[in-house]
Amino acid sequence: MNSSFQLEQFVDRVMAELEKKLADTLPPPMAERMEPMTPIDGETEIPTIKVPLPRWAEGLTELVESTPARIGVWRTGTRPLTKEMLKFRRDHAAAIDSIYGEANAALLERFGLFAVETRYENTENYLKRPDMGRIVTEAGVSMIRQSCKPQPQVQIVVSDGLSANAIDANLADVYPALLDSLDAYGLRAGTSFFVRGGRVAVMDQIGELLQPDAFVLLIGERPGLVSSKSMSAYICYRPRKGTVESDRTVISNIHSGGTPPVEAGAYIGTLVHKMLEQKTSGINLEM
Repeated sequence: MNSSFQLEQFVDRVMAELEKKLADTLPPPMAERMEPMTPIDGETEIPTIKVPLPRWAEGLTELVESTPARIGVWRTGTRPLTKEMLKFRRDHAAAIDSIYGEANAALLERFGLFAVETRYENTENYLKRPDMGRIVTEAGVSMIRQSCKPQPQVQIVVSDGLSANAIDANLADVYPALLDSLDAYGLRAGTSFFVRGGRVAVMDQIGELLQPDAFVLLIGERPGLVSSKSMSAYICYRPRKGTVESDRTVISNIHSGGTPPVEAGAYIGTLVHKMLEQKTSGINLEM
């Protein structure tokens, strides 16, 4: 069981006891309006209306159910509800852990991904100097040249980016689904590997080194207060030095509460197939 889910259970237990004690002291009308929050998993919850006697209950319900954002969380006097404040602090802590954490070495080993590093040096420098995350170290370049198949049809690279949690949570579903999808289209993947401290444009340097026809970068997204486990897939036809952002195609919000990881992996394979057929990507790719 992961730590975020354990914390969710702890918060629920604390609030259940508080609500039970508080409900015993409230008059019946107020006690009847108190609604429990029921967790579905470590990140999402069944939407409930916490605003007592809203003027437009139907509209508020539709709004709350349309987004995972914090809508209609209500208050106690001038302060947020205790549970909402605890959830906010929990989600903020999870976001920080994602940035400063490291991808699970056992997971990378499971898929045979050797690791190289960019020149990011450390997390603090990584956040201040995005350009350093676009350049693989000399040692990393040597390892890539020695270990990878040159000029592959499809090159797959995984990077922690801004969320190591995204790799731990999604890679086990995304990566096999992607390989299966490529195989279904008769496409051949090169030697996959992991880049620690990578930025999106690191695919350009690696593209120069290996000269792939298509490149798939699975990278952790900037974490937010809805999910700290969101992954993006950046896909590009023949990325090289000078590639601009409009040349890249991206699938974002890959996580259990967004684009399902298995579905994303299969769809990435379809996009790669189209890119190779049309010999282009980004805004020029006809979907």
